[in-house]
Amino acid sequence: MTGKGLVALTGATGFVGQALVDAAFEHGLDLRALTRKPQQPRSNLTWIEGDLSDRPALDRLVAGVEAVIHVAGVVNAPDAVGFEAGNVAGTMELVEAAVAAGVPRLIFVSSLAAREPQLSDYGASKARAERIVAASGLDWTIVRPPAIYGPRDREMFELFRAARLGVVPMPSGNGRASLIHVSDLAELLLALLAGGEDVTHHLFEADDGREQGWSHRELARMIGWSVGRRPWVPHLSKPVLEALARADRLFRRDKAKLTLDRVAYMTHPDWVVNPALAVPDSRWIPRIATRDGMAATAQWYREAGWL
Repeated sequence: MTGKGLVALTGATGFVGQALVDAAFEHGLDLRALTRKPQQPRSNLTWIEGDLSDRPALDRLVAGVEAVIHVAGVVNAPDAVGFEAGNVAGTMELVEAAVAAGVPRLIFVSSLAAREPQLSDYGASKARAERIVAASGLDWTIVRPPAIYGPRDREMFELFRAARLGVVPMPSGNGRASLIHVSDLAELLLALLAGGEDVTHHLFEADDGREQGWSHRELARMIGWSVGRRPWVPHLSKPVLEALARADRLFRRDKAKLTLDRVAYMTHPDWVVNPALAVPDSRWIPRIATRDGMAATAQWYREAGWL
């Protein structure tokens, strides 16, 4: 696929989805996207009202498309049931609709958390969704991004806001993590639209290209630098983070960002991508240097009035 096919998209109104819609427009792609509520019209985009539990809406979404990019997912839920409904059952419904429609290609955005499903309900749900995709019989590719940052992101924004206040708490230990800018991820997903032996039935872990990722302290310092601060970086133990998660739940309820489930995988020491699962260079390489991306993200937050 080189830029003229119709592509179905889930999660178009979210952080990654919005970046993907923008990139698709630049590439001349037409999209059909699922949405729970009415959206502003766009020249390259047809909205289909419904959700992943609405089979008639899914049938309309995938009818006649050349590929499906499945981005939608639940990253925060009060219990395992919420992750199961959004990430497992929703993926199953979409896959069944795609198989029935004879969709030629499916790209699934999973998570690096799926690599360690025993750590969290979120990771377990993503791992189960991967198995559904792999067993679908479709021409599929799975992408496991690490931590994603960039404009519009509300998850890592919490760290930028903390850095502006002069402190960025991190888990204790010598943990390391990979990163990817949302625009690089969007370009990767579009680069995978055309199948082939190098990508079909492959699972990839993609990042910013930094070997061995970033230490927690390096990440905190870089975020601080992007907002013009040199923050204090306290390293908090798992029990302390769990206590903070309970407090966040008490005050912000379902809007809490720090959950017990998130603490479970935050405190794992190795969220660095596996180089053996890298995307072939002939398909895609990251373009955004992480320091530049962090600075541009902080600038977007300021201009949007978030910081």
